[in-house]
Amino acid sequence: QVQLVESGGGLVQPGGSLRLSCAASRFSFSRYAMDWYRQAPGKARELVATITSNGNTKYADSVKGRFTISRDNAKNTAYLQMNSLKPEDTAVYFCHTVTWQHYWGQGTQVTVSS
Repeated sequence: QVQLVESGGGLVQPGGSLRLSCAASRFSFSRYAMDWYRQAPGKARELVATITSNGNTKYADSVKGRFTISRDNAKNTAYLQMNSLKPEDTAVYFCHTVTWQHYWGQGTQVTVSS
């Protein structure tokens, strides 16, 4: 069974930075695209960033220039570096991949507040 385990969330002041990690296991990590989604209270889950198996990236307009998605295939881990954080970035952040079905991590809370 595919496992995705997020870490790195927390409370940060506006303008601060966090780096989220997604440790993946039980599938051929390097062969699949990885995504980060987020869900704020009362809102739908939204796609934040995607990195393909060959390293191409795509971002939601709301995070372009502030967030960077990356992957380390040797460590089976995907990352989301988040800079210049804003209160509206507050959400639960989820790691996601699709192999023969969709898989989600349990999520990690990011709270941006002074």
